[in-house]
Amino acid sequence: MNESSSVLFNSTAATTISHDATTEKACDNNFMDMECFMILTESQKKAIAALCLTVGPFTVLGNILVLCIILFTPQLRCRPSYLFITSLASADLCASINFMYSFVSFHVFRLQDENYIFLFKLGGVIASFSASVGSLLLTAIDRYTCIHKPSEYRTILTRRKAVICILFTWSVAVFIAFLPLMGWNCIELHSNCCELFPLVDKSYLACWIMLITFLLILIIYAYIHILWKAHVHSVYMEKQKEGRKGQVKMGHTRMDIKLAKTLGLILVILIACWSPVLTLMMYDLFAKVDKDTRKVFAFFCMLCWLNSTVNPIVYALRSRELRIVILNILSRHKRQLPSLEGSTESDGHFKNNTIMTVSSAEQCNIVNSRE
Repeated sequence: MNESSSVLFNSTAATTISHDATTEKACDNNFMDMECFMILTESQKKAIAALCLTVGPFTVLGNILVLCIILFTPQLRCRPSYLFITSLASADLCASINFMYSFVSFHVFRLQDENYIFLFKLGGVIASFSASVGSLLLTAIDRYTCIHKPSEYRTILTRRKAVICILFTWSVAVFIAFLPLMGWNCIELHSNCCELFPLVDKSYLACWIMLITFLLILIIYAYIHILWKAHVHSVYMEKQKEGRKGQVKMGHTRMDIKLAKTLGLILVILIACWSPVLTLMMYDLFAKVDKDTRKVFAFFCMLCWLNSTVNPIVYALRSRELRIVILNILSRHKRQLPSLEGSTESDGHFKNNTIMTVSSAEQCNIVNSRE
């Protein structure tokens, strides 16, 4: 009896292993079957679901809070800087909702859609993340302009120009995202399929990688330039005031350190969230991807989503003006906000054009971290 059970068990195990090996072998050359991309184990599915249930609501509520504060505060919504932050919060909100729904339904619940429905969902996710990176670039350009040409900031970047830039960014993001649905996929073209995404053509993936990488390089360059110029100006001011009291010197040093910490945080988060995904995508273009690599890629995609979680904190809620509005709402304070009415934190207007870099870093919402 025991020998019979042992033989039956071994036979069943061998059959299971053989079936798994056959399935894995079939997936090696078939990148149109969506089941080949549903590779997470039960414990990994639970981890993904728990992360979405815990972090997801904070991501959605955080971006909604930023949008409500800016849209219902006239002093903020008329400024280009906050228009760009509104675009960023909108993109991150869409990315959070689209990503959580698509990712959980595909990897956790293993729902298989028709090809065009899957490409439509994928297009929504790509459009949201592309618009988010594009909005990050607009924010970086806004702060770069304010540092580079503070006296001409209001002329260069008006509200109308800001709206046009935002509409252009979203139009390009949506158009590029839905190109696979419009025919640029490996089914219609009978071309090489991506091994990380079902139905996606490798040439499309290569073009999207180049676009996002180019945008990220521009963002990094802008913030490094801001940091360097602020540091140079801070050193210059220290040398000019060597004969004065140490308080002035220490004040500029603290400003330089604060700016370095803020911009360093921005760059670290940006690189940490996007470089793993882009690296695996580039690896997919030149090498064969196995099942374990797909699992790693699935979790790396969560980093891009987490970037949408921290963006409201880094780019919006660190702003002194937004914090004042939030505190006044919570305390039901009815008086006017003098710091908003006459503030030049994001309009590029300066009383003294000689003190240019450090002042503009504080007034143009570059630091967004004044206490």
